[in-house]
Amino acid sequence: MNKYLKYSLLVIVISIFGFTAYFYTIKSENHSESSVQKEVYTCSMHPQIIKDKPGSCPICGMTLVKKVIKNQVIDSKSIEDLLKPTDNYIVGNYQTTIAKDTTLSAAINLPGLVTYDPNSSVNVAARISGKIERMYVNYKFQKVNKGQKLFDLYSPELLTEQQNFIYLISNDAENTSIIKASKQKLLLYGMTSNQINSLASTKKANPVISIYSPASGIVSGTESMSNNVNATMQNPSSTTENLSVKEGDYIKKNQVVFKLLNTDKVWGIFNVIQGYNSLIKTNQPIRITTELDENETFNAQINFIETQFNPADKTNRIRVYLNNNTLKLPIGLRLQGVVKTNPTKGIWIQKQAMVSIGTKKIVFLKMGNGFKATAVKTGIEINDFVQIIDGILVQDTIAENGHYLIDSESFIKTE
Repeated sequence: MNKYLKYSLLVIVISIFGFTAYFYTIKSENHSESSVQKEVYTCSMHPQIIKDKPGSCPICGMTLVKKVIKNQVIDSKSIEDLLKPTDNYIVGNYQTTIAKDTTLSAAINLPGLVTYDPNSSVNVAARISGKIERMYVNYKFQKVNKGQKLFDLYSPELLTEQQNFIYLISNDAENTSIIKASKQKLLLYGMTSNQINSLASTKKANPVISIYSPASGIVSGTESMSNNVNATMQNPSSTTENLSVKEGDYIKKNQVVFKLLNTDKVWGIFNVIQGYNSLIKTNQPIRITTELDENETFNAQINFIETQFNPADKTNRIRVYLNNNTLKLPIGLRLQGVVKTNPTKGIWIQKQAMVSIGTKKIVFLKMGNGFKATAVKTGIEINDFVQIIDGILVQDTIAENGHYLIDSESFIKTE
């Protein structure tokens, strides 16, 4: 009897330990399963937004929706876990197309503008200190010709040099070397040969000297008004503005009084939109039309490609040197340039077959009775075609209109 009692107690103890072990095993599994679950909150309109706590979308202000993702590690840089799950597959019968392995070329339209060429500008600087007695040019953008009188300058220093010259030719005419040096000094001070010859014949010094324009051009203004020609290029207005230098002002030696911009040599500045930069090369021919007559064209070539990217309009600029002596294009005139690109070989699909979803671009690959969203790497765009670098092959069949499938299924999860 005692023997059976011992065996019964042993069975009961083993059973108790067994049930205890099973209970803790189940509890541990449940705890482990719950530990790999993580709650995240995202916006139904902007799936790129992901938060670890409730709140509002910083873009549209909508309340964030809770998503529970099991047995996965959350990667904030990936859109995989943020898109509406559709099993990566869309069932349907849609029109299809295939990628083409071919060579394409295109004519790129480039908007442009006529601007001044700062390399051909001329600075009119004071060669000697003095006071401006009279101004003959008073407005910005006033056109002057070479040899035109700009202003009269009173200079006591120049008056002294004139008196020295008169004394030498009157009392030491045989000392030609000193007379020649004195004459050269007057030339360096801004007097012309005719003025010096008149001084030698009349032997009468004049404290006021007239300064003439060394070249033809447009008056850009004084140095204090415009630090560089680029400011004028950005605002080539034809309205008249008073110059800051006026009659009675005292100017110092080497001070820039005027900046003359040459209109015979101008630039055509054209904007190249993002994606076409690699197709534009130096010395490439460009056909140009103006807004004055769209039927009249002239040919030129690309002389310079600026490396700086303009973040405002997402463009790069190219520069074309134009001989405006014959074209007579007004500054600020809008231009339209056409550049034919070199043939580019590659795998191409139509733009409408590709869909951009944030940082990714996808196409819908035909598989069985449906389509699977597949990420692709793209290159340049030519006309209505996009170059495919990686993601699909030539023999692959894809949906002809990817946007139609995106709209029908809201969010698509790529593989």
